[in-house]
Amino acid sequence: MSTPAAGPAPGTATADGTAARARGLTKAYGSGETAVLALDSVDVAIARGRFTAVMGPSGSGKSTLMHCLAGLDTVSAGEVWIGDTEITGLKERELTRLRRDRIGFMFQSFNLIPTLNAVENITLPMDIAGQKPDRKWLDQIIDTLGLRDRLKHRPAQLSGGQQQRVACARALASRPELIFADEPTGNLDSRAGLEVLGILREAVDSLGQTVVMVTHDPNAAAHSDLVLFLADGRIVDEMAEPTAEAVLERMRLFSGSGTQATAPEEE
Repeated sequence: MSTPAAGPAPGTATADGTAARARGLTKAYGSGETAVLALDSVDVAIARGRFTAVMGPSGSGKSTLMHCLAGLDTVSAGEVWIGDTEITGLKERELTRLRRDRIGFMFQSFNLIPTLNAVENITLPMDIAGQKPDRKWLDQIIDTLGLRDRLKHRPAQLSGGQQQRVACARALASRPELIFADEPTGNLDSRAGLEVLGILREAVDSLGQTVVMVTHDPNAAAHSDLVLFLADGRIVDEMAEPTAEAVLERMRLFSGSGTQATAPEEE
């Protein structure tokens, strides 16, 4: 499949605005004949207040795209903005402050501190920054995620789904402009995974957050508003209002590239 013709960037924001965008985003690893081009002049815009999923075969560049948009990785060429701030020219200290204050992260590994209880893990980034949480907002998150009776429990006393809920609460606690989730259901069973996806959906619908999720699972992508498909470092297609079946069918086009897409589970 060829790259879409020139026009609005994939995922182009609505009138509500743009949470993040990139222009000519290129990322290469290595140099010379051994260089690997992970992203190839990508133009993309992430709409504010929406849930965007990013899919593609292994090696397509989906995680690299997320890391570059989030300022976790440097770019070889091009520009990236969070809101109106171009982050590609920021110094490391400024970038660290921007990630801390304006971005929330969820990863496949929950990254919880085992010696801290749930509420201490949730507020840890703000504690490190010397910031006091907004108690009303924090209470809303805790109740939305169903963690009220687990706040004093340490990670070892929580199920996988509960640990990921704590990680989600931590990502939401500072009321970031944007949440990046990298395979957030990868270490969960199907039931816990559905809980976490429902939470991310609720964060967008009820809390007004913006979520970008990298996934290989059509079932997970079906919870989003828009799916962006990557292949060979380029965005080659997108799908609004996705269903698991439609996403799986689209991913089958990439089967020759080793996609990990799996068939939707029966209800």
